[in-house]
Amino acid sequence: MKSTTRGTLAAVVTGIAATVASAAPAAAAGTVPVPVPLGGVSTALDMEVPTLAAELPLPKPGAPDGPRYVTGRLLPARTLPQLPVSTGLPGVDARSPLPHVLGDGFDHIGVDAPATDLRALAPGLSVDAPLTAPRADNFGLPGTKIPQAGVLAPVLQTATDANLGTGPGL
Repeated sequence: MKSTTRGTLAAVVTGIAATVASAAPAAAAGTVPVPVPLGGVSTALDMEVPTLAAELPLPKPGAPDGPRYVTGRLLPARTLPQLPVSTGLPGVDARSPLPHVLGDGFDHIGVDAPATDLRALAPGLSVDAPLTAPRADNFGLPGTKIPQAGVLAPVLQTATDANLGTGPGL
């Protein structure tokens, strides 16, 4: 094996190991930090540039509620159960230089919107067959009825929070 091939293979394995090692703490925390490196632009342009960082949430599926059996129905209620998913809304932290537009004491403007929890339920389906349960007055045979179908509506629940501010320094 050539030395360039070995070097390339070693770089790839090192990159994969670093990615796996950094992903484990992020998965435990529930969000993945995403810094946006703008330091090179600041050095190249010789001026202050905005700083930007974000947090991306990791979705976590939950266990669905199973079908419920109801007396008088052939098929259970919630034939297709709703799947709960808990995740979050992405967060952002951005600061930008402000050239004394608001006065001498205001050098930057910033937005801080942390990642927030989001709980959701996927839509579900509840159907019933066009037959009734076996009846004694009909010699144990089921009767007919109008079929029923219902869609269980999706649910979203969250509360967001954000701060907008100005002040001295970046």
